[in-house]
Amino acid sequence: MEKKLLFKDYLYIGSMLFGLFFGAGNLIFPVHMGQEAGANVLLANLGFLVTGIGLPFLGVIAIGSSQSNGLFELASRINRRYAFIFTILLYLVIGPFFALPRLATTSFEIGLAPFIPTEFMALVLAGFSLLFFFTAWWFARKPSKLLDYVGKFLNPLFLILLGILLFLAFFRPMGEIASAPVQASYGTSPFFKGFVEGYNTLDALASLAFGIIIVTTIRHRGVTKPSTIAIDTIKSGAVSILLMGLIYSLLAYMGTMSLGQFPLSENGGIALAQIAHYYLGTSGSVVLAMIVIVACLKTGIGLISAFSETFIELFPKRNYVFFSTVVSTMACLFANIGLTKIIEFSIPVLMFLYPLAMTLILLAILGPLFKHDPRVYQMTTYFTLIASVIDGLNASPDFLSQTGWAQSIISLGSSYLPFFSIGMGWVLPACIGFVFGLIWHWLGKRTA
Repeated sequence: MEKKLLFKDYLYIGSMLFGLFFGAGNLIFPVHMGQEAGANVLLANLGFLVTGIGLPFLGVIAIGSSQSNGLFELASRINRRYAFIFTILLYLVIGPFFALPRLATTSFEIGLAPFIPTEFMALVLAGFSLLFFFTAWWFARKPSKLLDYVGKFLNPLFLILLGILLFLAFFRPMGEIASAPVQASYGTSPFFKGFVEGYNTLDALASLAFGIIIVTTIRHRGVTKPSTIAIDTIKSGAVSILLMGLIYSLLAYMGTMSLGQFPLSENGGIALAQIAHYYLGTSGSVVLAMIVIVACLKTGIGLISAFSETFIELFPKRNYVFFSTVVSTMACLFANIGLTKIIEFSIPVLMFLYPLAMTLILLAILGPLFKHDPRVYQMTTYFTLIASVIDGLNASPDFLSQTGWAQSIISLGSSYLPFFSIGMGWVLPACIGFVFGLIWHWLGKRTA
């Protein structure tokens, strides 16, 4: 007889997913967005929620409803070579190159850096990142225990600590939202600016990685029927997404209110440190350090596990422990280049990968309409790929984006792609590719 999950199971699994998602970027980017958006925080936050929680939820739905065994199998509907390259690129971004190192550097810069003399900063960061990734690696060695580590222990602890800070911020607000200054980038299109800012959380990409962790967890609890697993995945994902949306909104508004006491900060980490110290003094810095370290550690455990599980599939000659050790070591090394540099170099990669991830998610959900015909997947993806390259070049550092050949390509995008100026140049090509794919699918049916 098919086993059914109980309500408490959905809460536990949803809590685990929230814990895996909610890491460094989820704390610092909403706060900084709130500061920059000022009085326009409402529209900016709505845009942020679309990419910050809407797309991750669709990603979880895509993995669950497609009944696939992970990102590689899902992307193979385009073709296996593309799936191989896309899967490796995506996991490198959410793994050792960007997301994982950012977890350690965010923990360090917010939690410990205020207490450390400048001359010892690099040395202590090296020691901290080594300890951080050893701890994450230790817990990630047994992925079947993720529900216990994250859902039942680390996540409730994180929510209690963050709840203290949010309660104080709204009980004794630092400033008025209506009178908060608005930065130029949020003056004309705050919704779309917030939409693009949501890319920085990496959650739409991570949803394609974490979706399989939920599916595996549900299977370990005795559910085996694919359709039931799909439904349970969606229900568990809903718990996580609702909680994330609430906390994102509170953090964004807290950031806006902080302008009543502090100037615009360089990043959300600095703003969080200022807010915690304002309300709780030195003890506030300790509480914030605990919030950030717990948040980042639990996400690090999930990313190491997801990376290792996937690379076993791609390279079956190696085992789980090998890949978990490699990804932890690489992340430890990259963490020592600093948070600002990590964010700077991650943006062009995100602008390239996000449209491809979003179209894959939407195609997986809409797939029953065209019987998951590979031709529709291929046409949509190839058209999107062209715009993704241009978006990525446009967001690159000056040493790349200001070269002659790059400027020629970028000028084509600005001239012919609607919404290019707000980072959404991929939308029209994706729609054109989708329509062409549907026509090809329909003609194939007529001639069959």
